[in-house]
Amino acid sequence: MVLLKTILILIIVYYGAKLLLKLLAPRMLKYAAKKAEEKFGSQFQGFEQNGEKVKQEGQTTVYKKSNPKSNPSKKVGEYIEFEEIE
Repeated sequence: MVLLKTILILIIVYYGAKLLLKLLAPRMLKYAAKKAEEKFGSQFQGFEQNGEKVKQEGQTTVYKKSNPKSNPSKKVGEYIEFEEIE
C-alpha cells in the first residue's frame, strides 16, 4: 500500500511539474529575452554616444581602403637558375 501511494505521489508531482513548466516556460523565456535585449541595447547605446554617427535606417555607407602606391618596376631580388644534379 505504501508503494502504491509513493508511485501515485511521484506521478502527480511529475505531471504537475510538467503542466507548470508548460505554463511558465514562455513567460520565463520572454523575460530572459527582454533582459538580454535591454543589456545589448544599453551596450549599443554607449557605442553610439562614443562619437559614432547615428545612421538613418536604409542608409548605406561603403568604406574603402586606400591602396598604397606600389612600384612594379622596383627590383625585388636576383633571379637564380637551379640545375638538377643526378
